[in-house]
Amino acid sequence: MTQDAFRALYERLRKGAGHGPDDRRGTLGHLTPARVVAATREVVTGRTVSLSALVETEAGPDNPDPADHRMTGPHQRDIGAPGLYFARDRFAMNVHGDADSHLDALCHVLYDGALYNGVPAGSVTADGATALTVDLVRDGIVGRGVLLDIPRLRGVPWLEPGEHVTADDLAAAEAAQGVRVGAGDLLLVRVGHRRRRREAGAWNAADARAGLHPQAVEFLAERRVAVLGSDGNNDTAPSAVEGVAYPIHVLTIHAMGMHLMDYLQFEELAPVCAQEGRWSFLCVVAPLRLPAATGSPVNPIAVL
Repeated sequence: MTQDAFRALYERLRKGAGHGPDDRRGTLGHLTPARVVAATREVVTGRTVSLSALVETEAGPDNPDPADHRMTGPHQRDIGAPGLYFARDRFAMNVHGDADSHLDALCHVLYDGALYNGVPAGSVTADGATALTVDLVRDGIVGRGVLLDIPRLRGVPWLEPGEHVTADDLAAAEAAQGVRVGAGDLLLVRVGHRRRRREAGAWNAADARAGLHPQAVEFLAERRVAVLGSDGNNDTAPSAVEGVAYPIHVLTIHAMGMHLMDYLQFEELAPVCAQEGRWSFLCVVAPLRLPAATGSPVNPIAVL
């Protein structure tokens, strides 16, 4: 896709979003209280499934800056000693890496000198963001989740790095799985990244990964999707757009005001959905309370 074609798509999505100049919630506006109530009716068996990968503390090709986990107690002298002591630890992590499951806030993408809806890029300071932060979803995101399994559609275990998911793929997966994405849904797109990583080994996902083609974002806009998540980065690498490394992030977060979830894992959920013969469920996303943060580690839960 040329830069001119991308820019035209960006403007079309931005104008079509229909958000007022003061809007700060973006596509979460599609997730109304009535749709949250309706989503609870997806619960039939009460089975819960995590959509998060394990937090990793070892460096790898796709994780050069892994999470740091350190024990701070008990002291060696306390182990086995009489009385009360506590095991304690601390974590530090790169939220937006290529390994750990995380949610992108609307302040994550700066494009043409601004954030979503014209919020000045200067609102992101050295001390943290002051607008459009992950605090916008401090009460959680709860709604109907829909998993579209693209490798299942194509009859392969995973998509190879560099392959694109198109709007036609999304529509075909709907038809094959007997489900339809609707307004306010949390759309989860499986590309098989986690399975490939587990079976073939980690690689530099920053340079090569499967993801959505930019034109597939029009499918999200037409269906009024509230949130997009993937077991990859959502963006394909190499990028389909010359000069724009992360077009999906720009189109969803910046143009539409859509929160993204990157590097989830669906290897536990997909077989459960196939077994139960349904691909929709209640989905509960609870980011950490980080008032100045551009994102948060996240462990979404599917409730079937």
